Amino acid sequence: MQEREVFWRPWSDLGLEHLRLGIDRERLVADGSIVRRMPEGAALRLWYRLECDGSARVRTARVRLWRGDAEHRLDLRGDGAGGWADGSGRPLPGLQGCTDLDIAVTPFTNTLPIRRLGLRPGAFAEIAVVYIDVPLLEVTRAPQRYTRLKTDGDGGSYLYENLDNDFRAELPVDADGVVKDYPGQWRRIA
Repeated sequence: MQEREVFWRPWSDLGLEHLRLGIDRERLVADGSIVRRMPEGAALRLWYRLECDGSARVRTARVRLWRGDAEHRLDLRGDGAGGWADGSGRPLPGLQGCTDLDIAVTPFTNTLPIRRLGLRPGAFAEIAVVYIDVPLLEVTRAPQRYTRLKTDGDGGSYLYENLDNDFRAELPVDADGVVKDYPGQWRRIA
């Protein structure tokens, strides 16, 4: 398994994300830790581990969040075909058809649909994702669009759009589809 480490820092506040990423033909494993002061001033620590198949479809997601002295947990299971269950196996029918997962405070989860879709320049896809709000750890369904803008020797760029609220960001990515910079949010430092 090819392994690498990535670090991002927020554009305007204190924080750091460290990601350990393992990729091979059979699976993708992401283990990330985030320490950040949120815009409202509160500090949080978040850890996530995503285990995906070789097409970057999430099979298990574990998220832990610490605010103050409280630890909050979220565990999800995906079947790779748009079906989701909680950590104990109870089906989550409101998430049926979601093909990807988006954790609000990390640029990494944009990598999952970017890798899975394999779009050519100029092509786009509208998808539904499991959106994990932070700091609430509430899970909802969110429509998104990814458009491949260009390809270059080091990866290229995508236009990401949240179709619920008109948020848009141009995301440069490396050859593995990992976001380099997330304008206004995160900047890769290593």
